[in-house]
Amino acid sequence: MKIRYLSFFFTFIFTSISLVQAQAQTQDVLFTIDDEQVYASDFIRVYNKNLDLVKDESQKDIDGYLKLFINYKLKLKEAKRLELDKKTSYLREFESYKKQLAANYLTDNKVTDALIKEAHNRLKTEVNASHVLVRIEPSASPKDTLIAYNQILKLRDRVLNEGYKAVQKEVHNGKTIFAEDLGYFSAFKMVYPFENAAFNTNVGEVSQPFRTRFGYHVVNVFNKREARGEVSVAHIMIKTDKKNDKESETKIKEIYKRIQQGEAFDALAKQLSEDKSTSSKGGMLNPFSSGEISASEFEEVAFGLENIDDVSKPFKTQFGWHIVKLKAKKGIASFEEMKQQLESKIKRDSRSKVINDSRIKGLKERYTITENTNDLNYFKEIVSQDYFNNSWSLPLKFEAEKTFFKIQERILTYNDFGEFLIKNQRNYYNKITEIANVVDSAYESFLENELQKYQEDNLIIENIDYAQIVGEYRDGLLLFDLMETEIWNVAKNDSVALENYYSTHESSYFFPERINAVVASSVKKNIVKKIAKLMEKDVDIEGMKNLVNTKGQVNVSFSSGEMDKKHQALPEDFSFKIGVSKVYKHNDAFVVVNVSKVLPKRPKTFEEAKGLVTSDYQIFKEENWLKELQDKYLVKVNPEVLKSIKQTLKN
Repeated sequence: MKIRYLSFFFTFIFTSISLVQAQAQTQDVLFTIDDEQVYASDFIRVYNKNLDLVKDESQKDIDGYLKLFINYKLKLKEAKRLELDKKTSYLREFESYKKQLAANYLTDNKVTDALIKEAHNRLKTEVNASHVLVRIEPSASPKDTLIAYNQILKLRDRVLNEGYKAVQKEVHNGKTIFAEDLGYFSAFKMVYPFENAAFNTNVGEVSQPFRTRFGYHVVNVFNKREARGEVSVAHIMIKTDKKNDKESETKIKEIYKRIQQGEAFDALAKQLSEDKSTSSKGGMLNPFSSGEISASEFEEVAFGLENIDDVSKPFKTQFGWHIVKLKAKKGIASFEEMKQQLESKIKRDSRSKVINDSRIKGLKERYTITENTNDLNYFKEIVSQDYFNNSWSLPLKFEAEKTFFKIQERILTYNDFGEFLIKNQRNYYNKITEIANVVDSAYESFLENELQKYQEDNLIIENIDYAQIVGEYRDGLLLFDLMETEIWNVAKNDSVALENYYSTHESSYFFPERINAVVASSVKKNIVKKIAKLMEKDVDIEGMKNLVNTKGQVNVSFSSGEMDKKHQALPEDFSFKIGVSKVYKHNDAFVVVNVSKVLPKRPKTFEEAKGLVTSDYQIFKEENWLKELQDKYLVKVNPEVLKSIKQTLKN
């Protein structure tokens, strides 16, 4: 993509856009290019925005800047005449950028910011809980939903009266009812509705029933503690079972003894650990926090180690015998450090539904939606049981063009919703439920999608900031293509024209007088004097370093090679002649120069000068091309409006 070039390119162009055509008509016209009007407000906005980017003082003058702005507009006029704005590559690039940019303007930032702060606060706490779940599909009928809800209510009463462990032992079947110990967890470890219930329930209490995509839950909170952060450990594991447990225990204790004797932990892990996924890495595990390791004993030992390189005694989990070595430990980072990471997590997490729901709610309040319940009832009548076999289709006498509902002035037809239903049916394959629920659910999804599309399509009208940035990118991308087509590629590829330009400007391309030299620099004058004597004796650089850079100190630095008068290592008044120079005071240090050769000024060959020639030729070609554009298009400046602008900008 060209995006990486445009940030640089924008420094040299000017941004303009007609924000809303109706508004623009009431603005003063600063100048016209043929029949195209350019408004004073555009010029003022662009002048103020780009003033700091313009290095040429003459261009900061309003008259000088206006010439630059007119040239910019002439280039855009030419780009559109050449229909570069209709190129497939241009349109694809522009649409891709618009989509990326729009995403930043379509999110409810207030809700997002609140969720980021909430998540960071929750990451500071860990909750120890269990839950009871009655499984139910998201598409379940109202009847089945009510049955599941009543069932979870009864199970909650039992947990309160009989205790969680007794209920867990009796009801958990791993299919329709789950009663599970979850251990400690923090933010982002559970789906968001579950996390909310856990963090909002007091220690020792059982939550009210709540629903997730898995079904109805209650959560029993046992404890809350300050989060322990993240730990990195390496481990050595010896597998065990009932038959060889004693043998495994003996082996792990032998390994532990070798560690105590000073043998390297990672070497022993590579040799003897039976965890094949980590042994080759010296037993190193990925960093983890509470609740991420399925063996709670392992987690407790790992977090119990206090100092880096501490090694645990052998201990046992359901996986085998272990020895753990602490590699790194860190607490919860600050809000500012985590903000960007948390925002990214939130957009991938089930919290994103909260952001989306807030956006949809706002869109329903902002836009006028005209709908008729009879239209929805019609679809409930025509959808059949074939829907659950992914074989349903629209009936033959389907009134495709009939209006289904409207968002503002945009009409959505029966066909629009019908096609949506057809695509949606694959989500219900082999999931028999009530057709009315399916149609209602599909309608909500369809309405949300269309509201979001409508907002995105109208964003350039509704949001001035977005409109300006899109306009800047649109014009910048167009100008980039134009300059590439008309100037840059031509200048690079037309070798005959380049050589002709070089021939007529050959005297401008030369190597100045240069020297081959070694320059020694030190803040100590006596050191430089010593170096000068060594240079007289033809001691090489390494030899001189060895003689003056002693006892671990660096007393002198050397620069060597071809140098011209402007080289930073040379004093301003340095005279080019062979031999060792006097000692100079230069750049708050002392220097001495040993010149081995003086290279006289000489012309550059075409190949040596090609880069500069190409750059100069591009400037030459652009200047002539601009003169052609000025002759091709008629530019008329309104002097009264220009005078008014000057008064406005000076105040």
